[in-house]
Amino acid sequence: MAVNNAYSSGEKVTRLPMRWKRRDRHASRPAPDRMIYFQVLANGLVLGGLYACIAVGFSLVWGVLNVINLLHGSFIVLGAYIAFFAYALLGLHPFLTVPIAGALLFALAYPIQGVIINRVIAAPVLMTLTLTFGLDLVLNNAMLVAFKADYRKLILANPLGSLEIGPVFLPLDRVAAMVLALSLTVLLYRLLRDSRIGRAIVAVRMDREAAALMGVNVERINAVTFGLGGFMAGAAGTLLSLIYPISPLNSPLFLGKAFVICVLGGLGSVPGAMAGGIALGIIESFGALWFGPEHAMTLSFAILIAILVFRPTGLFGKRGFE
Repeated sequence: MAVNNAYSSGEKVTRLPMRWKRRDRHASRPAPDRMIYFQVLANGLVLGGLYACIAVGFSLVWGVLNVINLLHGSFIVLGAYIAFFAYALLGLHPFLTVPIAGALLFALAYPIQGVIINRVIAAPVLMTLTLTFGLDLVLNNAMLVAFKADYRKLILANPLGSLEIGPVFLPLDRVAAMVLALSLTVLLYRLLRDSRIGRAIVAVRMDREAAALMGVNVERINAVTFGLGGFMAGAAGTLLSLIYPISPLNSPLFLGKAFVICVLGGLGSVPGAMAGGIALGIIESFGALWFGPEHAMTLSFAILIAILVFRPTGLFGKRGFE
């Protein structure tokens, strides 16, 4: 039986070294390590945009009312539950649920501040901290009774697909959630800058007594500010339901991230919350790559301590609202 190849005919065959072939074949591709870094950076940016939406309401309430709102994490979880049940029972996409969840959380937060917290608003910060801690226990345990501690996951029947940018792949649902979260943050910033109610909030933030002398209803502004914090928490929870599992046990996780971002970006600063959220998202993503995802929270609080030691005002913190 004849064998039809160069070796059977006795011809001399010149073979190139395999390493040259391999180098030519992959010359236009980035190195594997570089590809991983691009992917991790993109994931961090997406996550950071959502973190900004988590923190901006918390920062606003803390900066204007001087109230450390420990309810904020439970508000976020409640917003996630609203998105979950709206999708499971009504088929309503989480993006369409954002204004609904925000409005419901505003309607919940406004009377909480006006009826309960406003009674001790002038007390030392430890008093309001203890009060919001107690209110958080009530709300969180109510969610445990109603929804149990089991983790739920919102899985879309028809996801938007994925976005490919060179070696980077991102789910379009997450990218759209990030864009929507940053858009809400920018809208809040414009509200504070350009509207009458926003200027009143800024005035109370600057000098509560002077604002009252100029005719500003400080109690109403306090309630509106707390309501806006609830709105942003509800919207953030709806968007985070696409990424995180949903359970009342996640409340401390979201609250801790809001703390870190506020300190990192600067108290009461909307641009600071955006910058701090994106920075934390990138740091956590690379930290998960280098140290493991189980150390992400530890890394966050290590950053919190470092910022408090070396730059207590944060990246954008100033006297008064900026």
